[in-house]
Amino acid sequence: MSDRPSDEPGRSISDEEWAKFVQDSEREIPASAPKEPSARARMVTARLREQEARGESPEGWRTGPAGQDVADRAARKRRRLWVFLGLPVAVVLAVVAMRPSLIPGDPFGAGEPEAAASPLPAETAAPTGAPDAVDPEAPTIEQPFRGSPALQWADGAAGIVLPAAKPVGSLSKAQVAQALELTQKLLVDANLDPVTLRGGRPETAFAVIDPRQTELVGLLNTSLSKPDEKHDPLAMFSRFDPAEVRPAGDVVKTRGRITFKAGEQASVAVHADYTFVYPLVQAAQGSTEVSRTIVRRVLDIELSDPTKYLVTPGTITVRNYEEEAGNTACDVYDGYFHPEFSTAAEAEPTGAAPTGPTTDPYDRSHELGANRDQGCGVVSRT
Repeated sequence: MSDRPSDEPGRSISDEEWAKFVQDSEREIPASAPKEPSARARMVTARLREQEARGESPEGWRTGPAGQDVADRAARKRRRLWVFLGLPVAVVLAVVAMRPSLIPGDPFGAGEPEAAASPLPAETAAPTGAPDAVDPEAPTIEQPFRGSPALQWADGAAGIVLPAAKPVGSLSKAQVAQALELTQKLLVDANLDPVTLRGGRPETAFAVIDPRQTELVGLLNTSLSKPDEKHDPLAMFSRFDPAEVRPAGDVVKTRGRITFKAGEQASVAVHADYTFVYPLVQAAQGSTEVSRTIVRRVLDIELSDPTKYLVTPGTITVRNYEEEAGNTACDVYDGYFHPEFSTAAEAEPTGAAPTGPTTDPYDRSHELGANRDQGCGVVSRT
């Protein structure tokens, strides 16, 4: 059901490359000009080399494939990536920043306040590669996206941009627009709503799913009330335990795209592919370390012609849903993402050690689940 547009013929520059060109123009510095690495960058590089010489591993992320069919061919797959505990410099070593802050000064003495970086153009096709790397900088409460490509991503629901609706098959422009809007509501409530993020029930998400999908609705209800390995709400919803973590600010960064085409059953098939970046702080009073969890989701939705198929008006049918999460404990099925913090290094690791390939959670150029069968992996940055 997916509609994944390919890169335009002859296209020679990606969205990320264009943003970098704009950045260089603003600074009046040619993109090809050599740049002396900062003292901090040299120190981090030396520290990383020392770790490698001692045979220590970089940040470990965990991954575990899972999938389950539900009614009407709805299915979900997930991949978990977990940062190893016990590395105090993990954030510095793993993070590669996209752009330094443009605004000087810090009234709190904790670094420059996070600037409004030039936003990237809306994503219209799969990127050609991972976002560029820049000087490593650790995030702070004032700058929770510092050192992250997500600094230039859209804020929350503003990043879920709907394409212009048009008639598809027997469906009118208005019906296609309704399918797009309902998909947007599902994405926002499942991944951005504060109630959902705190572990509450995503009422709007349930309201837009056709109740005739009884197996899917039952699976999701059981996942929320009695989560376990076969009933994991994280496959559809982003949730964090408020007793463990709290948001670092009010912003969740969002990047992705929605496309649509004619479906097989007198329907419009909507495909959504989005990545959400959540900055978090430990719930304990006085905690200041910021850790980011990155979640990528793919949704395939259909809205069928109600004159030809028995459907519930004002709802959509979920055909497929997939999830890949970075910086969360694997093999923990309590219904919450569990980010790692270097200041909690004394905590016992959970699950098996990573053995799979290195993964960049910000890389949206690959198909979701490309490394799903290769076991636990290692993350390049958070």
